Amino acid sequence: MTDGHGLDDELVPEPAAGRRFTTERRVRWGDADRFGRLRLDAVARYLQDTANDDTRDTGEDPSAPWVVRRTRIDLDRPPRTGEVIALTTFAGGLGSRWAERRTSIRSVAADRRVEATSLWVRMDPKTGRPARLDDRFLSLYAEAAGGRTVGSRLRHAGPLDDAESRPWPLRSTDHDALGHVNNAATWAAVEDELDRLGLVPARAELEYRDALSPDDRVELRSVVDGADVLRVWLCVGGRVRASAVVRAVAR
Repeated sequence: MTDGHGLDDELVPEPAAGRRFTTERRVRWGDADRFGRLRLDAVARYLQDTANDDTRDTGEDPSAPWVVRRTRIDLDRPPRTGEVIALTTFAGGLGSRWAERRTSIRSVAADRRVEATSLWVRMDPKTGRPARLDDRFLSLYAEAAGGRTVGSRLRHAGPLDDAESRPWPLRSTDHDALGHVNNAATWAAVEDELDRLGLVPARAELEYRDALSPDDRVELRSVVDGADVLRVWLCVGGRVRASAVVRAVAR
């Protein structure tokens, strides 16, 4: 693991050929902060839902296990409450047992958008270990990926010595049917810390090292690193379960 992040990596553009899936929805009150901005945790939920809808549309089993390793969200001009948005998703790259899913979220009637990318690892339901991408999956998504390969290595550093610390109580509503904290719910901790510090996110990346379980006692650690970067760690027993690096500006 290196002391880095992918905030400055160039996102893969929408391909000219290959599978793309588009759906629409409206930004609801429960998806936005008190200023009307689409929240990070809501974006993460949109990404999950759109990925699931895309999988269902292919005829594949949408309940087949995939685990998110890393998600990056760029929201320089995020949609606002009440706006109808179009979400387009496609494969941005492939590995042997994982795939990058790119998603563009655009406001239908305004010049606002969010760009996101998530690295999903395919799991074997019997062994619980990463499983190779099969020929059926590759026949659906390889063309859009255009031969681009992606790695799954974690990049975030561990907690800095001067990081602040506070408890982060888990709620029953944070957990999903797999028995751990949902990927989108993890982003809520990042949003809460941003709000506490009076910051607005412009670009954020979250890495998942291990699952958070219902009985975990979670410690939230954070530090403002430099002029515009917030680092957040969710720890259990001194070990990092998830970490975020956020480029943000003062509200």
